[in-house]
Amino acid sequence: MANLEMNWAGNIVFGAERYAAPTSVAELQRLVAGAGRVRARGSAHSFNRIADTDGLQLAVESLPSSVEVTTDGSRPTATVRGGVRYAELTGHLEQAGFALHNLGSLPHISVAGACATGTHGSGVTNGGLATAVSGLELVTASGDLLRLDRSDPRLAGAVVGLGALGVVVGVTLDLEPTYEVRQFVYEGLTGDVLRERLDEVLAAAYSVSLFTDWRGRDVRQAWLKQRVDEPASAVGEPDWMGAVLADGPRNPVPEMSPVHCTEQQGAPGAWHERLPHFKRGFTPSSGEELQSEWFVRRQDARAALDALDTIRERIAGVLQISEIRTIAADELWLSPAYQRDCVAFHFTWIKDTASVTPVVRAVEEQLAPFDARPHWGKVFEMPGRTVSSLYERMPDFARLSAELDPDGKFRNAFLEEYVPRG
Repeated sequence: MANLEMNWAGNIVFGAERYAAPTSVAELQRLVAGAGRVRARGSAHSFNRIADTDGLQLAVESLPSSVEVTTDGSRPTATVRGGVRYAELTGHLEQAGFALHNLGSLPHISVAGACATGTHGSGVTNGGLATAVSGLELVTASGDLLRLDRSDPRLAGAVVGLGALGVVVGVTLDLEPTYEVRQFVYEGLTGDVLRERLDEVLAAAYSVSLFTDWRGRDVRQAWLKQRVDEPASAVGEPDWMGAVLADGPRNPVPEMSPVHCTEQQGAPGAWHERLPHFKRGFTPSSGEELQSEWFVRRQDARAALDALDTIRERIAGVLQISEIRTIAADELWLSPAYQRDCVAFHFTWIKDTASVTPVVRAVEEQLAPFDARPHWGKVFEMPGRTVSSLYERMPDFARLSAELDPDGKFRNAFLEEYVPRG
């Protein structure tokens, strides 16, 4: 079991009064019902205090884990219970002949936690991971078990729920038939081509990730993940938009070995072995990093690129690598892609909070004209009033939170800052 007292990266030491790792849902229900303040944690891959509490912190990874595939409805689904991570889930689904529409760059994160914070993946037609959710099972503040599905309008508010509504103990996900993906890495995409043909670049494959170190205007690497069942395209040719096909496997982080990365160079493989950037059998890094990410409307992406370019030397000075991806709009109230087709600017920083914080503020200043929404689980400095104003359904979420948690049992300092009381 992971260290219960800190997050994955080690930049957050939790302030909980006590910790518990319940081994059954019934035990978890009793703990929640008897607690004053309580928060749940999954894989602890958030880089801020979203999972912190001054009361009881619950680790859900000790709950019984299961994956149940159902095919008797209008669409196949999988119900995931316990602290299941994507690395565990995807093998079950592949064996049953099914797949998810999208995956994040890391398979090591928990399903419930990734959905609750709006974690996404990439693709101009692909919604974030939470858009696959068709049902939730929550332990509410009273200790009762609440089940929500798409017939309940509250589901759209509960999916990206920030842990504010209860402890998620079950997630039902929409499935599709399994598929194969080829992954190609290109190097040397110029900044001029990127800006002149940005929409074309971002839509060039099923999933596209652009990696830059912000030391210039060019893109270091473009990772293009093409479904085998899609029509043939220029992806896979030696030259793509002036960029050159890499002559071997690559890691997006300079000087890091590609052995941890999913297979490239066009070798076809199962969806779950290509959509993530990193293999499930390897720890992607030592955790010596901080991460931030902001989402802007896709039509603003070119202007946002140019705005960030004005501070690229400051960014580069504290950066390991930066990734640019797309996410399709959705209807989930607190999703960063709520009613917006988005481009996300992701930054993997060095693990030096004092040096990174002023650069985070500088990035937010440059992105402010575009109403950039920060990733809920990463490092940001925007005031709570600013963040909450970016979500039209925030008042509805605050009321839903008050309905399910009238005494504020699941609230913490993070939610007090960013989620108004209903």
